[in-house]
Amino acid sequence: MRIVPLIIGLVIAAPAWAQLEHITNREAINALKAALDRGARAAVAQLGRENGFLGDGRVKIPLPDSLRRAEKNMRRFGMAKYADELILTLNRAAEAAVPQAQQLFVDSVRLMSVQDAKGILTGGDTAGTEFFRRTTSARLKQRFLPVVRESTARVGLAQKYNEYARQGVRVGLVKAEDANLDDYVTQKALDGLYFMVAEEERKIRRDPVGSASSLLKKVFGALL
Repeated sequence: MRIVPLIIGLVIAAPAWAQLEHITNREAINALKAALDRGARAAVAQLGRENGFLGDGRVKIPLPDSLRRAEKNMRRFGMAKYADELILTLNRAAEAAVPQAQQLFVDSVRLMSVQDAKGILTGGDTAGTEFFRRTTSARLKQRFLPVVRESTARVGLAQKYNEYARQGVRVGLVKAEDANLDDYVTQKALDGLYFMVAEEERKIRRDPVGSASSLLKKVFGALL
């Protein structure tokens, strides 16, 4: 079955689909799933290791905004090691949590509908990443949080920060979303993960010919 007849009735055919007339539905869906799987695995492998977050300025987790001024003063008065220790803890917690994402990504790809695939293939450079965000973010938060909590619990500074932040929220000095260090790290870990998945997706869309998969070359090459 060809792709164009398959989507009649679902959407008004977009120009991009015309370029896929010679490619079967099975080929297009399989190529898309392979691309998403590859991007997800690469992102998890990159971030879910030591210095995956800490060593990459694009995703490195800084102290919450509410602590930035305190951080500057600490460094000015020779107490940089305390700020560095807390930053290290935040990033190590995120690195420990990220591997939890792999199976959820695999499940999302497996359950993808034809309509989902159509939207991703003809969508923007990060349409696949947005699909992952829609289908996995809530469950990833649930999986990440216990891992993050276990990691930050090992450092007394994390507990002290949470106590400080709760008081700060009451008087308007700390943002409510920054009041719990574990929640803050969990959200930053998710942001970093989806950022990296998006980077991998862009690579495949920009250079499908450079891909090792002939199927990816065929499908994504037709969309260039």
